[in-house]
Amino acid sequence: MASGLGVHTLTLLREFRPFGLTVEEADGETHENRPEDYQYSLFNPQITRDPRFLAENSVTSASCDQSDHEIFIRGNRLIWSAGSRVHKRYTSPTSIAMACWCRMDSISEPLLCVLQDDSLTIHSPSGEVVSVPLPFAVVSIWSSAFGLLLQRSIDDSLPSCPTFSSYSPLLNARDSFRLNRESGVGPQYNLSVHGSSGHNFIGDISTMSSHFILKHPLEEPQAIFVEERGKSCIMNDLEESIIWTSDAIPVIATYHKGKMQHSVWRVDIVDASVTIASSLLVKDFVVEEQSKAYCLHKIWQGRSAQPVASKVFLATDVDEVPLICFVFQEQKGLFFIRLQTGARHKEILYDMKPDMNWTIPAIAALPVVVTRPRIKDGWLQLSDVLVLSTENNLLLYSGRQCLCKYLLPTGIGRVSHDVKPLPSDVVREFKITGLGDAVGGRINIIISGGQMFRCSLRNYPMSSLANDCITALAEGLHPSFYHHFVVMLWGNGGSSCLSSAESSTDSEWESLVSVILGMCKQLDFFPQSQSDTTRPSSWEFLLNSKYHLNYCRSNFITGIPVAWGHKQMESHCPMGNSTAEQSREKAFYAQILTETLDSLHAVYENYKLDNLRKWDLELLVVLLRNIAASLGESNYVDHYVRDFPSLLSNARSSNSLASPQTPPSVFRWLESCLKHGCDSGNKDDLPPLVYRDGSVAISWLRKIVSFYSLLLGTGRTGRKLGSGVYCNVSSGSAHSPEELTVLAMVAEGFGSQQLDLLPAGVSLPLRHALDRCRESPPVDWPAAAYVLVGREDLAMTCFGHKPPSGQSLVSLSSPYMLHVRPVTVPSSIFDASALDGNTVENTDSLDGSAADGMEQIFNSSTHLRFGRDLRLNEVRRLLCSARPVAVQTPVNPSASDQDLQQAQLWQLAQRTTALPLGRGAFTLATTSTLLTEALVVPKLNLAGRLPSQQNATVNLDPNIRNIQELRSWPEFHNGVAAGLKLAPFQGKMSRAWISYNKREEPSVTHAGLLVALGLLGHLRVLTMTDVYKYLSQEHDMTTVGVLLGMAAAHRGTMLPYISKMIYVHIPSRHPASFPELEFATLLQSAALMSVGLLYEGSAHPLTMKILLGEIGRRTAGDNVLEREGYAVAAGSALGLVGLGRGNDFIGYMDTLVDRLFQYILGGKDLRNERSAKFAPMTEDLNRSTGQMMDGTQVNVDVTAPGATIALALLFLKTESDVVASKLSVPVTFFDLQFVRPDFLLLRVIARNLILWSRVCPSKDWIEGQIPEIVKKGLMTIEDDTSDFDDLDVEALVQAYVNILAGACVSLGLRYAGTKNGHAQELLNHYAVFFLNEIKPIPAMSRNIKHKGLMQYVDRGTLETCLHIVVLSLSVVMAGSGHIQTFRLLRYLRGRNSVDGHINYGSQMAVSMAIGFLFLGGGMRTFSTGNNAIAALLISLYPRLPTGPNDNRCHLQVFRHFYVLATEARCVQTVDVDTGLTVYAPLEMTIKETEHHAETNFSEVTPCILPERAILKSVRVCGPRYWPQKIELITEEKPWWVAGDPDDPFNGGLLYVKRKVGACSYVDDPIGCQSLLSRVMHKVCDTSGHSESATSVRGNSEPGPFKVDQLVSTFSADPSLIAFAQLCCGYSWNNRSDADFREFCIQVLFECVSKDRPALLQTYLGLYTIIGIISEQVKSCEVIFKDTIFLSSLKLALAYNDALVVGRLGCPRGDLIQRIFLAAIGKRVEETLKHWQGQIGEPFSHLLEYLGKGNWPLMQPQHAIRDSLLLSCYLQWFNVPPSFVVKSSLGNIGSEILLAESPVHNVSLPLLRFMFPDTHIYALGEISRLLT
Repeated sequence: MASGLGVHTLTLLREFRPFGLTVEEADGETHENRPEDYQYSLFNPQITRDPRFLAENSVTSASCDQSDHEIFIRGNRLIWSAGSRVHKRYTSPTSIAMACWCRMDSISEPLLCVLQDDSLTIHSPSGEVVSVPLPFAVVSIWSSAFGLLLQRSIDDSLPSCPTFSSYSPLLNARDSFRLNRESGVGPQYNLSVHGSSGHNFIGDISTMSSHFILKHPLEEPQAIFVEERGKSCIMNDLEESIIWTSDAIPVIATYHKGKMQHSVWRVDIVDASVTIASSLLVKDFVVEEQSKAYCLHKIWQGRSAQPVASKVFLATDVDEVPLICFVFQEQKGLFFIRLQTGARHKEILYDMKPDMNWTIPAIAALPVVVTRPRIKDGWLQLSDVLVLSTENNLLLYSGRQCLCKYLLPTGIGRVSHDVKPLPSDVVREFKITGLGDAVGGRINIIISGGQMFRCSLRNYPMSSLANDCITALAEGLHPSFYHHFVVMLWGNGGSSCLSSAESSTDSEWESLVSVILGMCKQLDFFPQSQSDTTRPSSWEFLLNSKYHLNYCRSNFITGIPVAWGHKQMESHCPMGNSTAEQSREKAFYAQILTETLDSLHAVYENYKLDNLRKWDLELLVVLLRNIAASLGESNYVDHYVRDFPSLLSNARSSNSLASPQTPPSVFRWLESCLKHGCDSGNKDDLPPLVYRDGSVAISWLRKIVSFYSLLLGTGRTGRKLGSGVYCNVSSGSAHSPEELTVLAMVAEGFGSQQLDLLPAGVSLPLRHALDRCRESPPVDWPAAAYVLVGREDLAMTCFGHKPPSGQSLVSLSSPYMLHVRPVTVPSSIFDASALDGNTVENTDSLDGSAADGMEQIFNSSTHLRFGRDLRLNEVRRLLCSARPVAVQTPVNPSASDQDLQQAQLWQLAQRTTALPLGRGAFTLATTSTLLTEALVVPKLNLAGRLPSQQNATVNLDPNIRNIQELRSWPEFHNGVAAGLKLAPFQGKMSRAWISYNKREEPSVTHAGLLVALGLLGHLRVLTMTDVYKYLSQEHDMTTVGVLLGMAAAHRGTMLPYISKMIYVHIPSRHPASFPELEFATLLQSAALMSVGLLYEGSAHPLTMKILLGEIGRRTAGDNVLEREGYAVAAGSALGLVGLGRGNDFIGYMDTLVDRLFQYILGGKDLRNERSAKFAPMTEDLNRSTGQMMDGTQVNVDVTAPGATIALALLFLKTESDVVASKLSVPVTFFDLQFVRPDFLLLRVIARNLILWSRVCPSKDWIEGQIPEIVKKGLMTIEDDTSDFDDLDVEALVQAYVNILAGACVSLGLRYAGTKNGHAQELLNHYAVFFLNEIKPIPAMSRNIKHKGLMQYVDRGTLETCLHIVVLSLSVVMAGSGHIQTFRLLRYLRGRNSVDGHINYGSQMAVSMAIGFLFLGGGMRTFSTGNNAIAALLISLYPRLPTGPNDNRCHLQVFRHFYVLATEARCVQTVDVDTGLTVYAPLEMTIKETEHHAETNFSEVTPCILPERAILKSVRVCGPRYWPQKIELITEEKPWWVAGDPDDPFNGGLLYVKRKVGACSYVDDPIGCQSLLSRVMHKVCDTSGHSESATSVRGNSEPGPFKVDQLVSTFSADPSLIAFAQLCCGYSWNNRSDADFREFCIQVLFECVSKDRPALLQTYLGLYTIIGIISEQVKSCEVIFKDTIFLSSLKLALAYNDALVVGRLGCPRGDLIQRIFLAAIGKRVEETLKHWQGQIGEPFSHLLEYLGKGNWPLMQPQHAIRDSLLLSCYLQWFNVPPSFVVKSSLGNIGSEILLAESPVHNVSLPLLRFMFPDTHIYALGEISRLLT
């Protein structure tokens, strides 16, 4: 059978061994007991790639990854390897049964589905894992075109792991593998499965269906139906086992074990409601809504019982029809089933043709990709079949046709290391016993010795030209013709080099050429005389007609060429002689050569658009010229000669056809579209192959045609354009043809590198489209589109923090830019920062090496923001607590020096212990700590140093002060500060890291760290076991940290297990049977606050009732003095639970409010039913508790602060006048006497928080808060003559200062983080006012009148009010680093505290204020959302502690709650080219409010943005950076958190792109260096004096201007810098080189000044055209071989004309100078006219060409030169071919023989009418020649 076939040799790759075994050996694993107990699978890496990022199947994409990927399974381990590299590993808790790749709905990535004993695990290549519990036992899984098929097991026994063969066939066509078993896994479940498909399976799902489909990992499996006797029912046949599926076509194959029959099924999508309605046998099946169901329709069934096929796979016939192949190893046969396709509702249906199946003898078979490697029909890869015949031969089949035979390579015996080298004759005796693991054109060969070898069938020729031509023939030829070509190419041994490893690209091309020329010889062999002289009969005319050919094509039978139909009719033909047979054979070869010419000509036109395919073009044009000559296509011959006259002008054309065809010309079509529009373009000017959807061979040409079509406004219907070609368009809005063109370029993978490959003229319109879209592209474009138009800044904005899988900014750029680093110029500010700015030391410190916790605060962002001064260094000095402080001891003879030192050191220690609170705010979220590093907590150093005594160290005397008691809470705050500096982690914080930082003994520092981690949300990773370990230490501070940290981390979640943990620490909630526990009061206060955090915003009624009772309850703690703090904690917690929801519960809330006002105003505790409903639990459930009363009265001194805060938070921003009126300040002196002054401060704050919108930053508003009685009292104080003996002046002044402070706090909260200028000025005014009242300071209070309040109020009250106002001021200016505020704070910190009034509370307030002012290093600020205001109010509670351990009125740990109010609203701009943080002006728009209209204002980055609720847009403005605008939706939501995919600011990074020709604001603050035009003008002027300057300076001294250095200052583009170095230097010798240098400098200036560096190549390409044509006219040598560049130049001129007439929109100025294009065109025209005048015999060349079609024939060198110039002349002036000229003139009755007889005068208008596209000059010359 195979004796007459072509013989080829396999290419040996290596001896095969699963790489998973190598990995196991490297891991030290041995499996001696069961060495073959494993499974493996080889698959194509293309399966794992996202189809959105896959390029078309080209040679490069196919050959770039030739390594097979492998999945190896043993037991519960899975190893995915790529070549010899482990890609991923996976270890399952149970054994793995099976795995396969599958694609599912709405998921672009392929998924690896792993079947285990009781679950299905789905892995994505990006790393995501989904575990799907299986409600039934599954025996196998299979990939399909619709999802994952699951087959239920027959029994429910647990699976056992059988022994496998290490080289048994593992895969079907879908690269899946499974265990050879028949038992299922897992138990059955009775449950209701709710799928998103719209069904509910109710009842025992395992008894309903035997087969299921999983469409999405998050859905439930859906039952599959089967059509029987016209009805649909659920498939419930457990013996019908799936043996093969395909994701390319909706067909599956099964085997029935009982009937022993094979079946083929088609999967149909049907209406679920109709299908389920017809299957009512299942009573518990419920349909919720209509959806899709999947139904199996049997299209073939085996006729006889037979064993199960050993392998089933999919192949394709020669006409691309699918073939299902069954391998029966026992019967030694390969059974083919040919499917037929049909269309219904635009869907492809597959069915069976009658009697279209056949069998060939075979032992084994595999699908391989050989003859059509790059052709796909949708997802269906066209493949052949490699058969191991019964004679032990490897045969390659394409359909029914056996193409060739493959032999083993001679070196196969020398590959193995275990087998000695064998002679070649012994190698030939090796017997092939099996085949396996086919991937593309690579297979495994198993030989008789048991060895396995990886071999290749060489499906991809090394020659890209041969590969493209074969692909074009596969796409362009009719299947019968291509089959004939394949038989000639692979058969008869004529083209063995296509499958030989030693073959070269030249031999491959020569082999292909020999086959095609062989067909040409067959055509030329037939005699011409009889066919030309004998008139054919009607029957012969019919047989040779086009109709008969089309009929044969439509009724094509596999494997039989069209010529076969002619041969079968010879018996019926009147002419049965050999002449008729030869005529039919000639017609057959003429037709196949005609289609071959069309297909290869399409490749030729495709190559003309690629600058790198010139060499291939020269090879191809010779072959095409021979084909055209054999067919008599003179126009084709002329077309090729005009393009390559140096190669083809000496050839003679054969006999021409009577009416030769006009060859398609892509340049002619492109030029016509630019001149007359796309709709007027002649479709015959494009190759027919370009109109085929999915064509690979000429995809380059199709892309260019589609881009031009879209750019010139053609219509579009789906993927098909009005020009007839198909094109993909990426998602995104397009409002102009240019934008639509850009989206098409992105979808087609056409980037900057591809643009550079185009001829200069072809690329100009496309660059025009990119330039038009660069200024303001749409906001919804993909990142690749932004990169394409040169807006990498917008692309990075799309990417956010991390690009998606498979993409990056570099990967979207040109590949040749991957390893090129841009040149950057260091900025002056960064040069300054390089002076070790991070190690700025305290000038007053002794030990500069001590870590102060602020080392990492100095970075590029903070340097840009505050680098122009030393304020950050000053903040670091002020907040440093790790070094001894300087103690200045004045001379005081009345006391000893030691007493003075200890007194001053004690005061300084008060300040030092307060510093951690400010440092925590200053370093908030500024440090990125690795999870493998321990957290460093800076020391709290209370020692001092004496500068006057050589910095001697002095410590506090422990006999005088209790130092340990002094350090406990400060150390706690120090731990909080250390934890707060941690920036948000990219992922979750590890539990191990928290445990790693835990000390063996409980410590207050670690307790503070727990609070910090909780406030940052990191304690979510702790389990209750971890929490129990902390609580079991019985350390109060640690317990406080755990309670508050866990509650803050789970804020608003109401988790029951955390709630139980908290309530355990509230003794009043313990039941009577609970053992009595004693907790410290501060611990109970922390527990109450934790309840509020956990239930925040929930308005949980029971919790609110409990907290309401706790406000008035006496604590059971050990310190009754802290009961006010307990009540404040309860009130704050109550406010948090019902935050801002006071108006939501009518009736219920009224009673609660009445009870709160009772706590505020006092009175008897009336035990009526209404109040009893809100009372706590019954008294018998509480021990040692009681109401906080003095007799029968409520003790308002304890309950009022907490109740006031509760009301403020409950009715926050509700504008409730009723509640606010009850909180008003008393307006009479009588009522004023019954309210404590500090309660007035709280009332003012609460009232203004309720009336939120009425707070106004004006002095009138603040004065309006003060009652008239207080104002009158102050007026009497200022009037010395007034008698105020009857007034309690002290009470009025106390009320005045507290009301004033409360108004300032309200103002600070209302405008927190806004940097409102009016609020800042007002608060600064009142801060200076209080400071002036304490101690007049003329420098600060020039415009403030001193009222002398110190006479009527104590200094402590004024100090408290002062620091509260200062805190409010810092809240408004949070994160701004406002220098005036900072100076005020620094002054307050440095005041003398010897009088005792500057205590710990005052220092804490100043420290916190400094931290707020530089919050997060200036990168964060405060929000004004409800949650933020509540946190700030708790943090700023206006009762300052008197000492480090003072928690009586307010627990100190609550001061850190400001963290919950912060937002990272700082934005910094990053230069996308250099990666450096830069200054950039931003214009922000905020929406209209009650107080102001819509406002625009400008900021310079880094800056803090307004809140999300008012911010409408942010725009990058200024002339130095490309503009971009971010539109926002104003909504009452918090700012975006780090990592939020919807964050438009990418976590505070806004990428900008600097325009070429402009310096950054760091290097050039005022813009004096951006005058690029003047500098370049100087460079251009100095070019003529370079020689003289060089001679004067000498060679060693550099010139005054170096163009490359100048360009690198203004641009980081490596191509520009390289161009300046190579083309603009002073290394040119002659004048022509100097002219070229001058041109390069001018072009460089043009491209740099207009920011169009990509046009450098275009300018140079057009410039060289003039040079080579002029040089060719002057020289007798051959300068160039082809004239295709002239077509490119004509396209550039046509583009220029399209701009003039308005067919293309004008870009930002001229893309390329129009006068430059016009000058080039004029120069070329004059050069060609000059050459014509130089010819010795006037017009002899043109006359010879028009008369006889001959090209110049003189001396060889002159003939080639004149042929080149004649070709240029003909192409430039559009002179038609000689045959066209003669036939056109003959059609009008003019018998003209130009070289033999006299002619008549033909008028110029007539020629113009006949040849409208020909230049008027050429028409004039033709007219002169004809006369």
